[in-house]
Amino acid sequence: MYKYIKGILEEINIDYIVVECSGIGYKINTSQNTICDIKKGEEVKVYTKLVVREDDMSIYGFKTKEELKMYELLNSVSKIGPKVALGILSFAEPKKLGAYILSEDVSALSKAPGVGKKTAERLVLELKDKIDKNNVEFEPTLLTNINKVPLKTEEAVQALVALGYSLAESKEAVNKCKKNCFETEELIKKCLAYLMK
Repeated sequence: MYKYIKGILEEINIDYIVVECSGIGYKINTSQNTICDIKKGEEVKVYTKLVVREDDMSIYGFKTKEELKMYELLNSVSKIGPKVALGILSFAEPKKLGAYILSEDVSALSKAPGVGKKTAERLVLELKDKIDKNNVEFEPTLLTNINKVPLKTEEAVQALVALGYSLAESKEAVNKCKKNCFETEELIKKCLAYLMK
């Protein structure tokens, strides 16, 4: 119903904000990420989702389209309601959440409020194929292959050496190209393209 609401930020609370637009104050449930990125008294544009239930109508909104999209994905998972989805988004930014899901990091996801091990596993199972692989931010500890197969950087170096490149050249290429690579074969191809420049 509402694509976004643009107006003056009148109130900031723990888990919601109030935005005044054309004399109406909209109570918008939101994440800590959004709350930390806006200031009271300023004009804000909040991308929104109206959630209608039998006994309640609530607006959920976020500073970026990416955060709204991640909220909708989280909310689509069975047994994860709007409040839990909001708690997960307050726990980590969308790019980090995407990385946790892609790398099947159940341990990290379990630390989000309202999420236990089984819920974290369900998140991975239901969302792994829906996450945009080009819009995630991996931490160094998460640079592993999807499906929990480690990215074998040493194998890539050995393969490049076998193709006639020096050890130093091979290591440099692997270090430059390993970011966002999930498979050893993919890494080798990127390294070859890098070395042929």
